Amino acid sequence: MSSRDATARQLTFDELDTPLRDTTFVVVDLETTGSNSGDDAITEIGAVKIRGGEVIGEMSTFVDPGRTLPPFIVQLTGITSAMLVDAPRIEQVLPSFLEFARGAVLVAHNAPFDIGFLRAATTRCDIAWPPFQVLCTVRLARRVLSRDEAPSVKLSALADLFQVSTRPTHRALDDARATVDVLHALIERVGNLGVHSYPELVDYLPNVSAAQRGKRGLAAHLPRTPGVYLFRGPSDEVLYVGTAVNLQRRVRGYFTGSETRARMKEMVALATRVDHVECAHGLEAGVRELRLLAAHAPPYNRRSKFPKRAWWITLTDEAFPRLSITRRAGRDALGPFTNRTDATDIAATITEACRLRQCTRKIRPDGVHGPDCPDDAVGGCPAGSTPQSAAQYSVTVDLTRDLIRGETDRPLLALRARIEDLAASELFENAARLRDRTAALGIALRRCQRLAAVAAIDELVAARPRDEGGWEFAVIRSGRLASAGVAARGVAPMPVVDALTLSAETVLPDPSPLRGAMADEVRLVANWLDSPGVRIVRATDGYREPARGAGSWQEWCALARGAGEYAERAPHPRH
Repeated sequence: MSSRDATARQLTFDELDTPLRDTTFVVVDLETTGSNSGDDAITEIGAVKIRGGEVIGEMSTFVDPGRTLPPFIVQLTGITSAMLVDAPRIEQVLPSFLEFARGAVLVAHNAPFDIGFLRAATTRCDIAWPPFQVLCTVRLARRVLSRDEAPSVKLSALADLFQVSTRPTHRALDDARATVDVLHALIERVGNLGVHSYPELVDYLPNVSAAQRGKRGLAAHLPRTPGVYLFRGPSDEVLYVGTAVNLQRRVRGYFTGSETRARMKEMVALATRVDHVECAHGLEAGVRELRLLAAHAPPYNRRSKFPKRAWWITLTDEAFPRLSITRRAGRDALGPFTNRTDATDIAATITEACRLRQCTRKIRPDGVHGPDCPDDAVGGCPAGSTPQSAAQYSVTVDLTRDLIRGETDRPLLALRARIEDLAASELFENAARLRDRTAALGIALRRCQRLAAVAAIDELVAARPRDEGGWEFAVIRSGRLASAGVAARGVAPMPVVDALTLSAETVLPDPSPLRGAMADEVRLVANWLDSPGVRIVRATDGYREPARGAGSWQEWCALARGAGEYAERAPHPRH
C-alpha cells in the first residue's frame, strides 16, 4: 500500500449517503378506471420491494373502485367488474401499501400518473401522504438513453430493449416486475458514469441548472439530525422555513433534480445562506417551524404562512347575543377556522339549530325580541316572532354555550331528527344538504373540544418510544410545547424528565378555549399525544373531553361526509 493510499482523508457528504446497492426501492404500478386521478379510481395495485438487486417482497391486490369499469379498460387490462366484486376498498388497501413502502424510494414508470392516483387516494381517505422520495423511470430512461437507442421510452419498448424477464401486460404486478428489470438496467448504465448513491442519481437527472447545483455547499455545514431550516436572502431576510428529519439531506434536495417546484427554484436562486435549529424530535421541529412562520411570514411559504390568523365564532356581548365571526377567541368561542366562509356556514347552522337571533339591530336590556322579526318559516329570524325578554332569550344563549362547551348535544339530535323527517318525506336533496351541514358542525365542535381538552391541562409530561431505542419527551403547558428532549437507549429517563421540566418555558394562559396557544401548535401536540406508544409521565390533571360533546358523533359525521362525497362522485342518471 502506498503512503498516498494510507493517508487518512475526510469523506465528502456525498460519500456518506447510502449507496444505491443499499437503497430500498418499492416499484409500484397501478391499474385504474381511467386517466384522471381526481375522478377515476384505482382497480389494482402491484408493488415489488427490492434492495441490492434482489427482490425482498411483493404486494398485489385488486381494489374495488365502487363503480362499473369502462369497456376500454376491460379490453386493455383484462380486468372485469366481476373480478372486483369481493375486492377490498381503497380505504382498506392503502394503509397496507403505505406500510409496505415505508422508508423506501418509490419508483414508477411515468411516476406522475401512479403517484398522482396514490396521493389522491390518501386525500380521499383522509390519510397523510408520507414524504416519499420518488423516482420516475421514464425520466431516468430519457436521461440515460439516446433517441437512437430508444426512440420510445414506453415500458413495452424498454422491456424489448433490455430483454426483461417479465413482460408488461397492463396488469399491475407484471408491469411492476418489468419496471424492476428496467430500473436495474438503467442503474447499471449510470453506475458506469460514477453515480453510486440516490442523491447522486437524482442530481444526474435533468432540469438542474448549474447555479442551482452550485449552491449545494450551503448544506455542507448542516447536521444529519431533526430540526428546522431557514433559507435567507441577500438582505438576511428569511425566504423560506421548513422542517426535516435529516437537515443536511433535506436541504441538499433543493439543489438537485428532486426539486421541481418553480417557486422553490426561484427561492434557491435568491438564497445566500441556510440557518438551522436542531431539535430533539419531530414534534419540537414542527412547533418551532410554526413559531418561526409566525415571526417572519416568509414570502416563499404558502401553507401555514400566518399560523396566528384564524377565524372564530363567538357570541356578541349584548343583552340579546347573536353569533359573530371574529379574529379574537372569547371564552366560549368555536374554532379555529382557516377561512371566514366555513365559519359563517357553521355559525348559520348553530343559529338555526339553537334558534338564536340573526337580526343585527340593537335591543336594549329591558326590550324584547320578536315583534319586528318575521318567523323563520318565512325566511325571517330563527329566534321567531314571539316576543321574548332578555331573561327568556337567555335560555337559547345558554343552549348555544352548552353546545360549544360540550355540555349538551340536543341541537345535534334535533338536526338529525329533521334529516330523518326530510328523508321520510322523500325530500332527499334537502335532507342531504342538512346532513352535510350537520356533519360539518359536528366535526368543528369535536376539533375545538379536543384541542381545548389538551390546552386545559396546566402541565403534562409525555414520552414516546424512539425507533432506535430510548424515549422522546415533551413538556406541554396549556397546549404549548414548553420543553422537549430525548433519553437515548440505556440512559435513565427520569433525570432527563426532571431537567426538562425545570428548564421548561413559562406559560401565561388566557381564558380563551385554547388558552392563548396557536391552534396549529395545539393540533401538533394533540396528534403527537395520539401517536402509538405515547405514555403519560406526569400531569397536573387528566385529559378529558366533555361527556356530551361531539366526540361521540364522529362516526356519524364520518359516515355522513362519506355519503356526501360518494354522491358528488357518482354519475348522474341520464333522462
